[in-house]
Amino acid sequence: MSVVGFDLGYQNCHVAIARAGGIETVANEFSDRCTPAVISFGTKNRTIGVAAKNQMVTNANNTVSSFKRFHGRAFNDAFVQREKNNLPYELVMMSNGGVGVKVMYMENEHLFSVEQITAMLLTKLKETAENNLKKPVTDCVISVPSFFTDAERRSVLHAAQIVGLNCLKLMNDMTAVALNYGIYKQDLPGPEEKPKIVVFVDMGHASFQVSACAFNKGKLKVLGSASDPYLGGRSFDERLVEHFCKEFQTKYKLNVKSKIRALLRLHQECEKLKKLMSSNSTDLPLNIECFMNDIDVSGRMNRSDFESMCSDLLQRIDAPLGSLMEQIQLQVEDVSAVEIIGGATRIPAVKERVAKFFGKDVSTTLNADEAVARGCALQCAILSPAFKVREFSVTDVVPYAISLRWITAEDEAEGVHEVFCKNHAAPFSKVLTFYRKNPFQLDAFYSHPDTVPYPEMKIGQFIVQNISPAKDGEKSKVKVKVRVNTHGIFSVSTASVVERIEVDGSEEQSDTDLELKNQGTANTEAEKSIQQENSAAGTQSQVQTDDSPSPPPPEPASGEHKMADTEKGKMILQDKLEKERNDAKNAVEEYVYEFRDKLSGPYGRFVCEKDLSRFLELLTETEDWLYEDGEDQSKSVYIEKLDELKKLGAPIQRRFKEAEQRPKTFEALGQRLQHYAKIVEEYRNQSETYQHISSLDMEKVEKCVRETMDWMSNAMNAQSKQPLDQDPVVHVDEIKAKNSLLDNTCHGIVSQPQPKAESPKKDKPVNGINQKEDNLKNDKDKENTVPPQQNGDCYTNAMECN
Repeated sequence: MSVVGFDLGYQNCHVAIARAGGIETVANEFSDRCTPAVISFGTKNRTIGVAAKNQMVTNANNTVSSFKRFHGRAFNDAFVQREKNNLPYELVMMSNGGVGVKVMYMENEHLFSVEQITAMLLTKLKETAENNLKKPVTDCVISVPSFFTDAERRSVLHAAQIVGLNCLKLMNDMTAVALNYGIYKQDLPGPEEKPKIVVFVDMGHASFQVSACAFNKGKLKVLGSASDPYLGGRSFDERLVEHFCKEFQTKYKLNVKSKIRALLRLHQECEKLKKLMSSNSTDLPLNIECFMNDIDVSGRMNRSDFESMCSDLLQRIDAPLGSLMEQIQLQVEDVSAVEIIGGATRIPAVKERVAKFFGKDVSTTLNADEAVARGCALQCAILSPAFKVREFSVTDVVPYAISLRWITAEDEAEGVHEVFCKNHAAPFSKVLTFYRKNPFQLDAFYSHPDTVPYPEMKIGQFIVQNISPAKDGEKSKVKVKVRVNTHGIFSVSTASVVERIEVDGSEEQSDTDLELKNQGTANTEAEKSIQQENSAAGTQSQVQTDDSPSPPPPEPASGEHKMADTEKGKMILQDKLEKERNDAKNAVEEYVYEFRDKLSGPYGRFVCEKDLSRFLELLTETEDWLYEDGEDQSKSVYIEKLDELKKLGAPIQRRFKEAEQRPKTFEALGQRLQHYAKIVEEYRNQSETYQHISSLDMEKVEKCVRETMDWMSNAMNAQSKQPLDQDPVVHVDEIKAKNSLLDNTCHGIVSQPQPKAESPKKDKPVNGINQKEDNLKNDKDKENTVPPQQNGDCYTNAMECN
């Protein structure tokens, strides 16, 4: 059973797995533990991760990145519209009102939903995990920002389902970090002692998150969390980009924003400059060759000016920190440690700001990039029966207060009740009791819109139906169970009607429980009337859901779903075929460069001038063909080209290998000949070691040694006269065969064991007392023992028969 944690970052992703030795962050095919969250669509195939990132500039319009925050949002969302203007690819509205991406793939226009794009990325991460585990991956834990709402979480779960992943839990980033921190600590206070309070600060590429956690031995409880979803490393990058856009406009008269490729290159260079300034306080250059209109541009920046430029961004760090301390009702003195993670926390000014707020040095004991993925893998191991993990309970929180609204009787007002307050423990279930004569509707929504970074406050609509008055005409008692599940998603999980049943003249209450299966995890359930028979009550399900947050990313109908699976299969097959084609092309190119280099080096002595000239000419022709007509050929064409090259190259390669291995092989044969010749000589000298071997056998050994020596001498003489640019007279395989024949003939003879000589029986000297006792015992045995008697095929002892 696989145990995998996926950290789905805004810019980069990480994969952690559990092995017998512990948790390990694994590398992709480029030996990099970091996989960019980028998908590029080309005319032949799609690329994902590192290869896709390399095409961000050359194939900008069809390379998709920075899509994580579009999950669960409507196309008309203000955030989406704001981001849309800064993206090189095109965003479009899907049929359900959600966000889609339009790209050219295999020379045709395609529309993909955000869930499909994320599913492609998860496919790549899944392959990385499978390549390291050497087995299929199904069960996993996936990270999401702690500020994600219901709709966003459902959207991520949908993406995992597309790939065929069984997501055991959507885990908040900061909770994963806290688990990774606490489970290894040996010095945590006991269960009944005052907990250790640790604050975790994470500034990634696109968001800023903080949380406070209380640790006891074997237990982690999240106390509260706060965030600024729009403050991250890219905010600092954008300040540098704006600065240099203005500078290049003034200095070079270049409108950088008019060319998307130039703007993307500037973004990449500014990100590198930002990282350099984190470790250098001096002036640093920014140089880009052929930036626009064949003009080289340059600029300079130092850390001090950069921090001044970003002063307002640095000030925004205080607000989430202050909000967190207000929520948990503690003073900074109560905080034992402050752990920072995330790439942007490497900016010195960010560290200083956090340290100044808490009045203590920040700690960097966790891996800033991999802590989330490792925490997810640990959670997956805890949930998996395949691994035994130290007992460690994790209690998370509800990020936003959730309320229910319902319509009461006609003459009554609307009812509202907050079922989960902010920072309420999660996962958690509550049972609400209603008294109703008729079906009623429950609307779930976020209680405080100003605290939620999402435009739609509605979570879902739930209709409790088939309610009728009790037998006495009074209102029926209806129990509704609401739950925030392990993914952080709210749902109405069950509803039950309490009925009074007379039993032997007395009345008893009986609950008729009618469950809603999978409600809330897949949005198609919102559009179906789920009915479940109940033999005791003989009624239909009491609950019908209309779980439709805006915008809901509904699953396609069954026919559409099949089409999606077929399309996904075609894309995977096309990726595989294109990879094979590129591998065949690269093999030809590699052969050309490798052989040309070796012909001027070690292979030069093993080819005649005529063949060398012809081969070099063929290599040059092939190289030119690769960059002209051979730029885009089928796999079979490249294989034919490689075979054509090998017809001339293989003989040269064989001669080189023969010349390299032949001396060692001759030497090994010579050593065996010396060994057996020495044995023959010792036999002649009457050595006791070999005198048990017959003269006939030893003659066989002597003859074999003599013949092999003659063959070896003749072969070495003939080979020494053969030019290196001609095929060898004797091959390494022939020498090895001679060696094997020599051993097969001689070894069995010379290794015959000597016969064991029989030693004469002698009485051991013993003292007189023991000797006498032994003699008496032997005489007694002789008196009581009769030799065995033969009786047909059965031998019995006479004493036993009597």
